[in-house]
Amino acid sequence: MENDSLARLLYLVLLGSAIGGYFIVQNRGNLSRLAQQGAIWAFIFIGAIVAVGLWDDLRRTVDGPRATVMESGTIEVPRAADGHFYLRLGVNDTPVRFVVDTGASGIVLSREDARRVGLDPESLDYWGEANTANGMVRTARVRLDSLSIGGISDRNVTAWVNDGQMDQSLLGMSYLQRFAKIEIAGSRMLLHR
Repeated sequence: MENDSLARLLYLVLLGSAIGGYFIVQNRGNLSRLAQQGAIWAFIFIGAIVAVGLWDDLRRTVDGPRATVMESGTIEVPRAADGHFYLRLGVNDTPVRFVVDTGASGIVLSREDARRVGLDPESLDYWGEANTANGMVRTARVRLDSLSIGGISDRNVTAWVNDGQMDQSLLGMSYLQRFAKIEIAGSRMLLHR
């Protein structure tokens, strides 16, 4: 340990001792309550350290596994715990999480994601219709300035905004067909440009 680090550690130990000594002197008539409060603060402190240490693991669990773009231009997409494949693409330079849906013919944005990428869902003309698992919904055709992942970028891309309730935006065949080859091998999907 360097001298500077040793000095800081010694300072923190002395400061902690002074603060702890103060609380012991102030609460000497009720040491059981002091011990209880000290234990609560120790658990809070340990919990904070654990949360910081596990933050990346927690984020991966909630957000799901991330796709990897290889030097060859191939995108490797791991299967999520729910069995689906998810891709996070930059839509007009805003990250949007899509579920890869080979049953969808196009790129379909939820109203919330459309708003996030700079579109105004309330001002769109919902003239189209789409047959979904939840029945018929109205759709509005839009143009996205850019759609990108890693070093792969497409410009002026046609997409649809769904007027109905959607939990997740869909990445359908109009985007997937831009790849020369799509393969599913075990728990991963490979998209070859």
